[in-house]
Amino acid sequence: MKTITGLFVAALAMHAAPLVQAQTWPTKTIRLVEPAGPGSAVDVFARKLAPALAEVLGQSVVIDNRPGANSAIGAREVARAAPDGHTWLHANINNSLNDLLSNDTCCRLGEGLVPVTRLTSTPLVMVVHPSVAANNLKEYIALAKAQPQLLTFASGGTGAITQLLGEKVKSAAGISVREIPYKAIGAELPDLLAGHVSTAYLAPVVVAQHIRSGKLRAIGVAASKRFGFLPDVPTFAEAGLAGVEASGWNGLFVPAGTPREVILRLQAETAKILATPAMKADAIQQGYEYGGESPEEFLAFIRAETAKWGRVIKDANIKLE
Repeated sequence: MKTITGLFVAALAMHAAPLVQAQTWPTKTIRLVEPAGPGSAVDVFARKLAPALAEVLGQSVVIDNRPGANSAIGAREVARAAPDGHTWLHANINNSLNDLLSNDTCCRLGEGLVPVTRLTSTPLVMVVHPSVAANNLKEYIALAKAQPQLLTFASGGTGAITQLLGEKVKSAAGISVREIPYKAIGAELPDLLAGHVSTAYLAPVVVAQHIRSGKLRAIGVAASKRFGFLPDVPTFAEAGLAGVEASGWNGLFVPAGTPREVILRLQAETAKILATPAMKADAIQQGYEYGGESPEEFLAFIRAETAKWGRVIKDANIKLE
């Protein structure tokens, strides 16, 4: 009888342990690894979210920028971290595209890195330097056809969403534009503003102020509808390139092995923050669409995105160098 009772108590203890762990977590400062550079669209959002999460979790959330290798450097850092819920990755679409191109299995989304929830999705805006003799997409295409390889477009490197969108535009329009690769998200902005590269595909939060000031000219939105705060910028479909849509998305991930209860608590707290009036107002102003869905729903979303862009990678014969 004592043996049975002992086993029963042990079983209860094992069942209760994860719950206790979720209730006591976190116990120290949390490191949120940002695989993009400071000032990039994803970095800006991480710095808005971190204080709100720190408040509800009762521990500081510190941003650790680890840009480079199409966001793979930061992903490797988190995949190697202890799975105790105190190291997170603010992954973006480029991390999922890496999985299509790389044989490195250390940090695949859904394997070495476990999804928590999607944070934002943001359709990209095609912008050009004012020195480009094109006020709209039709004129841009005509210029590119008249002078092949004259125009350039900035990308985040092989497999980046900005490269794939640039390739999709070239294919749909039948034009030749030279790619200028950069090492990290947001790294192209200084050269774009200086006119050293003529075209880029960026998040509206990064370029809106430059469009309004006249430092950049917006000629297309890669979405099914226009942005409310950029009402004069047509979608690619409206401008004559049907089916050209692309969003930059990002979300929270943790190392494989992180307790399920910790993941679910983090997802729930994040979803509550995204649903607050202040965050909703910010989403409208910045052109975000918020996530907050379950880990399973987020994983399904990632798989749909990799299938979509996998076709573009194949058609454009893109390979890691």
